[in-house]
Amino acid sequence: MWDYTDTVKELFLNPRNVGEIKDADAVGEVGSLACGDALKLFIKLDAGKERIVDAKFLTFGCGSAIASSSALTEMIKGKTIDQALAVTNREIADFLGGLPEEKMHCSVMGQEALEVAIGKLRGYYVPRHEHTHDHEQEGEIVCSCFGLTDGFLKKVITQNRLQSVEQVTHFTKAGGACGTCHLKIKALFPASLGDPQLPNVIRPEKLTNLRKMQLIQETLEQEVRPLLWSDGGDLELIDIDGGRVQVAFRKACAGCASSGYTAKFVEQKLRDLVSDDINVEEVEG
Repeated sequence: MWDYTDTVKELFLNPRNVGEIKDADAVGEVGSLACGDALKLFIKLDAGKERIVDAKFLTFGCGSAIASSSALTEMIKGKTIDQALAVTNREIADFLGGLPEEKMHCSVMGQEALEVAIGKLRGYYVPRHEHTHDHEQEGEIVCSCFGLTDGFLKKVITQNRLQSVEQVTHFTKAGGACGTCHLKIKALFPASLGDPQLPNVIRPEKLTNLRKMQLIQETLEQEVRPLLWSDGGDLELIDIDGGRVQVAFRKACAGCASSGYTAKFVEQKLRDLVSDDINVEEVEG
């Protein structure tokens, strides 16, 4: 049983602002029935088209989705468009007194619906993430089950300071179905979080060539291969030439369309634990 706050319970049992606005100035739709959560947000502006005077929603989802949508509409009414755009999923969760981490994706869905609606008001396109392979989505698809792109996931990771694949699943559902995208999600962390938010890694300041090769082999055996095994894959170390590390992917990883993400993950792991000058090359061997 989830530990819900009194505010979540109240807004679930007595939701605010449910329904449609027939003459809405903008509508933001996110999610889909296929993946279990969908939200349609309606926004009505004042005569000057600067301030939100009304907001309503229709949602298909759990109690957290209903409560988050209620909270969002309450929060943005009376705000200017710029003020509304600044509302984050964390603020939606805070309005509710907190959400179980496993339900944080409901607050993310609210923020995304708001961004889509405001994007329409201002005439720019905001990708809609849903259970589909929409060719118009920005970036490359990382989670095929829920149609989530690397750009969207990096944004959520950065804004919420996420540190694990499990957290990404809780906030976005990515990786929560078949699980084959876990390594691709892992590869997003270094680029999106940046060094200040990554754990401090203690590495030797100076490495002999022999010690460097030993550390590369140890890292691959202890840190990388066990993760690949968990997804039915594997890799083989082919050659080490200075900072160039050649690997060949085996089993489920061999010939996989996502091997580029996997190689990037391996490279970042070696850079974190061995040396900054390492470049990983995928070869057939």
